[in-house]
Amino acid sequence: MFLVTGATGSLGRRIVRLLRDRDLPVRAFVRLMSRYNELEDRGAEIFIGDLRNDTDIRRALSGIRYIISAHGSGGDSQALAYRANRELILQGQESGVEHFVFISVLGADRGYEDAPVFKAKREVEKLLYGGDLGYTVLRPAGFANNLLSAAERFRETGIYLSVGDLDHRTSIISTDDLAHLAVESVSCEGAYRQIFDVGGPDVLKRGDIARIFARLFNREPIIINPPLWLLDSVREGVGFFNPEAKRELGTFRTLLANEFYCSAATVDRVETVYDFKMESFESFVRRYLGS
Repeated sequence: MFLVTGATGSLGRRIVRLLRDRDLPVRAFVRLMSRYNELEDRGAEIFIGDLRNDTDIRRALSGIRYIISAHGSGGDSQALAYRANRELILQGQESGVEHFVFISVLGADRGYEDAPVFKAKREVEKLLYGGDLGYTVLRPAGFANNLLSAAERFRETGIYLSVGDLDHRTSIISTDDLAHLAVESVSCEGAYRQIFDVGGPDVLKRGDIARIFARLFNREPIIINPPLWLLDSVREGVGFFNPEAKRELGTFRTLLANEFYCSAATVDRVETVYDFKMESFESFVRRYLGS
């Protein structure tokens, strides 16, 4: 049986759907107030719990062979991005889990000191490398589904909003492709105890995204491009009232201030190991928005 954390998130939901489409048993770790009816209707076993609670993790791991960790930080990188994954790994080793698929982040190994999520993901990676548990680490670039709302706004208004340098490059990955890689990792021999940077087949500048939307929706883009210092000002203001929120915003700033893309050789490695062709960002948006 699979345990999927973050099962009601954009990635986790896709992972659970794919497992159930293959008639594989899956336990979906969810919060009480999350929307999990669809997963239950698909035949997933629903486990209601809190990843910050060690007892809940222990109970959730009963009878589990594979873990796919797809949960986010929820604004608390220490508790969720780091500690919850640490407990899943340690308790998984004790309970006989065979393989741990960890969704990390592209650039986790770059040493971004001001980005809590990056630091937490890197420390979890180190735990896996130094342990005896079978694992696959997937480091995705930006999720394509995160830009669907921007695409819908563009379709209605022609407005594209992007903070920071429009020439910065990215390799946006189809969220469906990432779900596929996560599921395949437990049975793919070439993925055992391996780490993969994963991104879409095209290296795009952020300004290219507006041009893709313009082509898909046949309208001229109105690009709104606030400077990064504006975010810094907001962050400082937030920090005056909530220092923890300021620290968490450091991850967002890191994402905006740096490039996150995969080389052609990196994409080719993933496609070769998994025998799978990655989808372009444009194709993903076209599928979901019917253009």
